[in-house]
Amino acid sequence: MPLIVFLVVLPWVAVFARNFSQDFDLTWGSDRVRILNNGELLTLSLDKDSGSAFQSKNEYLFGKISVQLKLVPDYSAGTVTSYYVSTTDAYYAFPAKILTHDMGLFWLQLASQGSTWDEIDFEFLGNLSGDPYTVHTNVITEGKGDREQQFRLWFDPTADFHTYSILWNPHVIIFYVDGTPIREFKNLDSTKVPFPQSRAMRIHSSIWNADDWATKGGLIKTDWSKAPFTASFRNISAQACSWASGSGAYPCSSNSWQAKQLDAPSLERLMWVQKHYMIYNYCIDLKRFPQGLPLECAATT
Repeated sequence: MPLIVFLVVLPWVAVFARNFSQDFDLTWGSDRVRILNNGELLTLSLDKDSGSAFQSKNEYLFGKISVQLKLVPDYSAGTVTSYYVSTTDAYYAFPAKILTHDMGLFWLQLASQGSTWDEIDFEFLGNLSGDPYTVHTNVITEGKGDREQQFRLWFDPTADFHTYSILWNPHVIIFYVDGTPIREFKNLDSTKVPFPQSRAMRIHSSIWNADDWATKGGLIKTDWSKAPFTASFRNISAQACSWASGSGAYPCSSNSWQAKQLDAPSLERLMWVQKHYMIYNYCIDLKRFPQGLPLECAATT
């Protein structure tokens, strides 16, 4: 009787990805992407003809995603460098066709799987030489965002690499900068606040032109004489549940990030950042929400 071997492919495995050549695909503007140092460093560039982007080969359901990023130096007005996780093969493209209007800012989202995608965003909005970047964050669930918080940074993000992390587990989403939490979005699904928790996401990053809104509401335009605009990435990692095409539970509970929430010292640091460096919070924008603030605003920071 022949020996029959059954191969069971689980929908998860704890991973730690660092190599851009092996673990990521170039998605557009490939001639503006450079992979250096045996796959340990990647640069994305934007010129008048196109931006550029990459995405992870793997999809993840919950995890801690981190990257070290050095932003476009000097004049970067009109440019956006994005780093996010999304359920879709979604790219910020150039030239932009306006598909969505959000918070009075126009932004492009191409969603190959329809309009009900989930996404967790870091976007870095460029500025004039010597003026600070704006860090734009958002949480999109089933295609609905409107959850923007914006920050300044307490350092020059163009002078050196800094670490930007997204912790996403069944309880909370936390945005970190150099290990300091800047934003927390809790799972309040029991109160009918949507939370991304059932669909796997890929890691994405891109650089693109958004001079119709990115800098001072679109008043400052991209100066193409200063192109190409280049951002650099290294040490990208995913301590996460890697989703093979299957279904089922995510038995990754032994990983420390699966149950992590902010402790008292971390909450103090979060409050310090939000007191001194937050410049926009949708949860206090009564003009934007005249019928009442979103439900989560009563229960989250």
